[in-house]
Amino acid sequence: MGQRGSQMLPPSSLTAAQEFSPRPHVKFFMNLEPFPDEILLFILSFVPARDLILRCRLVSWRWKRLVDSPSPWRIKCEREHRRNVLFAAEMCPDFSWQRVCLKDPFSRNLLRNPCGAEKLNHWSVVNGGDGWRVEDNHSMLEVAEIQTCFVSSFQWCKKSQVIDLVQEGLWEHVLDVHQPVICISDWFAGRNDCGCVYQIKVQLLAADKKSVIKEFSRAPEPIPQWNDTCYHQVYYEFRNYGPGVRYVKFTHGGKDTQFWKGWYGARISNSSVTVKCEKLDA
Repeated sequence: MGQRGSQMLPPSSLTAAQEFSPRPHVKFFMNLEPFPDEILLFILSFVPARDLILRCRLVSWRWKRLVDSPSPWRIKCEREHRRNVLFAAEMCPDFSWQRVCLKDPFSRNLLRNPCGAEKLNHWSVVNGGDGWRVEDNHSMLEVAEIQTCFVSSFQWCKKSQVIDLVQEGLWEHVLDVHQPVICISDWFAGRNDCGCVYQIKVQLLAADKKSVIKEFSRAPEPIPQWNDTCYHQVYYEFRNYGPGVRYVKFTHGGKDTQFWKGWYGARISNSSVTVKCEKLDA
């Protein structure tokens, strides 16, 4: 007589779902409370900044004390080689580690949608002629992450963006006392078969968003018809601009010189506003 009971099925008898079903996810839990502060701080430094603030601080009073201290943030910045943040911390007695590590105001472009990847989102636009359009670059711009640009029409097309410096992670004391360098960069080009003109104006505004503390503007020579389509950079640094700056208003625009219907005007891409902290004055 054959034996009763469960028997192993041959491989050919297994269904595809049984044969290739994933193993259950294994979770590993460890009690970190016995570790001394030095070890726990090192472990916490690997946690993303947002999770440190929104989750780890809520675990216990001890964890809140450690997260609120400069130690995990300093360890994190040293490991990630964020020298600009470490330099700013040395120069500013009221340095906010959590704010700077979460917002990262010293290491990124504060302008949103600089190349048109999101069409015209985040920009306030004035459409002349046939208005703005986003197209692929005719000439590669190596410093840009995305090879697209904003293209103007046969009448002046302008667009602007206002940056709230405090909302982006800076704070009043560093803006008023240390006045970090505010760097402006923009790139413009023309079509090969049509000339164009371009202009830019950047204003540092007070808290009322109206009072202009410092201003930079430039209107380069027009790009002629039958040009090489290469991009040209406009660059400027605001230094020693005085106290009270809270906003940056970035405005630029262009048009063609042939008055052709469509999009033959200035091609603009990779606009940026960045803040440097290499030379903060004590």
